[in-house]
This record gives sequence, structure tokens and C-alpha cells, in this order.
Amino acid sequence: MKCQECQQRPATLHFTKIINGEKTEFHICEQCAKEKGEHFPGSNSFSIHQLLSGLLDFEQPKPQDPQAQQTIKRSLTCEKCGMTYEQFARVGRFGCASCYQTFSPKLDPVFKRVHSGNVAHRGKVPKRIGGGIEIRRQIRALKETLKQHIEREEFEEAALVRDQIRSLERKVSGGEG
Repeated sequence: MKCQECQQRPATLHFTKIINGEKTEFHICEQCAKEKGEHFPGSNSFSIHQLLSGLLDFEQPKPQDPQAQQTIKRSLTCEKCGMTYEQFARVGRFGCASCYQTFSPKLDPVFKRVHSGNVAHRGKVPKRIGGGIEIRRQIRALKETLKQHIEREEFEEAALVRDQIRSLERKVSGGEG
């Protein structure tokens, strides 16, 4: 596929924009993307970093007490690189790998908004081998449910869940799915 901007080089960046159910796709080469300064084509100079900043800019109301604000700012600064959460929200990039841990309490709400309520990336699984992986996921989920039933002393429900787990484990060990 050729770049939609220069019509010469192969497109390496692919963007999909959906507005009011209308889907528009953009395919551009890396050189045209650099020339445009990482702006989405057809979006009135809206950069990727502005997009991330918009997602991060839904903060809870800040306390009125200046001392409380200083405490919050100090607690949300990466110890390794010194980046603050405000800087991250403005720039849209982390300063180092430690920033993920430092800002993790603030990132979960962002991930939930972006990933339809999920905070863990599951990815796509090839159909040929996906059955076994999906069964293992079900087993993990059922084991969590089993723990909850045992903690609440719901032993009849726990026994049913246990039987489901055993059945799925037999499928996995027997090579089914």
C-alpha cells in the first residue's frame, strides 16, 4: 500500500479514525509522518501526544489546600528520572521504565477508558492454537471464583466450580480444544 500523502513510498503508519460511526483510514509513510511532526492526517493538526494528554486530563478535583497539593505533586514524581505526572500528561510519554510503577494508580482509569473497562492487555490468539489458551484462561477465572465461594463458605457452588475446572483440565491434558 502506498503513502496517501506522497504517493511514492510504502505506507508504514496506519491510523483509523471513527467519528459518529463513520470510519476513515489513513496510510502514510514514515518520512511523511516525520515531516508532519507526528500529527494525524485529516485531523486539523492533532498530535498523538495531544490525544494521550486528553485521555490523561480527566483528573479528580484537586484539594484546595496548597500543602496537600505539594504532597500530591511530590508523591507523583518518578524517583529515577524526576518526571512528574503533570509533565507526563502534558508530553504524553514516560521518562523511563520506572514511571509505569510510579504513575500506576493514575493509569488504571485511563486503561479502563481506552480498553473498554479492562486494565490487562489480552491480545489476539491464533485460531489454530487458541482453544488451549482460552481453556487455560477459563480455568484461571474459575479458580478465582472457586476461592471466592470457599471464602464465603458456599461449598455447594464451590463443588460445581471445582467440577468445571476438572473437566476443563481433562480437556487440556487430553489434547482437546
